[in-house]
Amino acid sequence: MTTYTPESAENRIDPSFHHPALFYTTEEDYLRGVGGFVRTEAAGGHPVLVAVPGPRLQLLREAVGTGYEGVTFVDMREAGRNPGRILSMLQSFADRYPDRRPSIVGEPIWVGRTAAEVREATRHEALINLAFDGRPVTILCPYDTALPERVLAEAHRTHPVVGAPDGYAHSPRYADPHTVCRDCDRPLEEPADPLVLHFTEQDLAEVRDTAGHWAQKAGLSSSRHTDWLLAVNEATGNSVRHGGGQGTLRLWRTADTLTAEVRDRGRLTDALVGRRRPDPLSPFGGRGVWMMHQLCDLVEMRTPPSGLIVRMHLALD
Repeated sequence: MTTYTPESAENRIDPSFHHPALFYTTEEDYLRGVGGFVRTEAAGGHPVLVAVPGPRLQLLREAVGTGYEGVTFVDMREAGRNPGRILSMLQSFADRYPDRRPSIVGEPIWVGRTAAEVREATRHEALINLAFDGRPVTILCPYDTALPERVLAEAHRTHPVVGAPDGYAHSPRYADPHTVCRDCDRPLEEPADPLVLHFTEQDLAEVRDTAGHWAQKAGLSSSRHTDWLLAVNEATGNSVRHGGGQGTLRLWRTADTLTAEVRDRGRLTDALVGRRRPDPLSPFGGRGVWMMHQLCDLVEMRTPPSGLIVRMHLALD
């Protein structure tokens, strides 16, 4: 295994963009691999974003110390609770430094993530390769080897370069990002007894009100009520505008989550829609899906032959 450096490693997408996965087992591995990366990049004058789960965040703060400027720390458990909002955070950071090579540590998957969250985080890792293609950015993604083997195997498919603190090598299993995204499109489980609402443009206000009252009765906190209404409003409005003028809204509750699902005859043609902050002046849209990701704790999208499915989850806690 050869030692990896951003300046010398080749990349299957573009030599200016680097997206290695770092596999770690112990705390020492983590501090040596990730902490060393942050210190080296910061010492080289690169702005650095460190977005990792809270417990790891404190370790890195202490290891990096206060002698480096330009290092931003973010708790990924909060900022990346919904994997669908991580990419826009990384892009916003990189966009602030167009004339300097930014460096990012992003750890989107940790022990305890649900299977649905892991799938969307894996999709995120694949989409990084599309979103940053050709940009002079390094994004290091740490992976705990205590994660399930299938998750670690996917990391080899979503990262052109993989390794450990002692060195990196090219991943022979690296796959086309579109292929990985299609593989993430597993069939969604069917709810037991959802509330079903069919709607057209004339029904949007009534459907929104019904969804709001239902959520209150289901136990959604008042602090999340506006998030819920806005997400439902964006999803149903998108159906009317882009999904054939009508759709179906289904609502159900699990032990700790409320779910709203919208089905219509729309299609998705851009794998990155909703994952990056849309240009408000762009005629191509994307604002509604981006807002859903910002408002919800998880968003799952599927494109069966019948059209488009958008499933939005809000935690009750």
